[in-house]
Amino acid sequence: MSSDSLALLRKNAGQDIAALAEEHFKHDLQDPDRDALKSAAAKISTHVTVGSLLGLGLGAFLAFRLRRTRMRMFDAFRAHEKPTHVKFADGREEAIPDMTPFLRPSTLGDVAAYTFFGFGGLFIGGEIGILTGGASAGKTISSDTESRERIETAFRNFRADVLRKEADALDTRKGVKELLGL
Repeated sequence: MSSDSLALLRKNAGQDIAALAEEHFKHDLQDPDRDALKSAAAKISTHVTVGSLLGLGLGAFLAFRLRRTRMRMFDAFRAHEKPTHVKFADGREEAIPDMTPFLRPSTLGDVAAYTFFGFGGLFIGGEIGILTGGASAGKTISSDTESRERIETAFRNFRADVLRKEADALDTRKGVKELLGL
């Protein structure tokens, strides 16, 4: 599993692309545009962090509920009267083994439940955080029409430069990993 699987741990692209983005950020945008982008990035980061923490908490809560339900079912099964022998039509009688120790919830099962529910909640919460943060960031950026147009133009110029760089790398037969700085 890659660290990019969790929204909280995702990294930026390679060094070359980051430097190119920084160059466009400094030269193509005005101060209010930069502030709007920084605010949007902060909103996404906040949403991802809060979503991941809420997801982790919800996962732990659900694991706790699952454990408690398993214990209740086991207690009910143990308290219920169970048959000890089976009598066949020909008159012979066979003992039924007691399965209670095999049905008892184990510590390993509890650890697995907390682990999987915790990671699942972390993953889902982080992804929901990206969605809500992206929506909030989009509203922040598009609140000023002129600023939004300058940001879109700068982004188009950045994408064009990245595509030129990729084309140059393909012409020199560099691999994609070297191109992206990975």
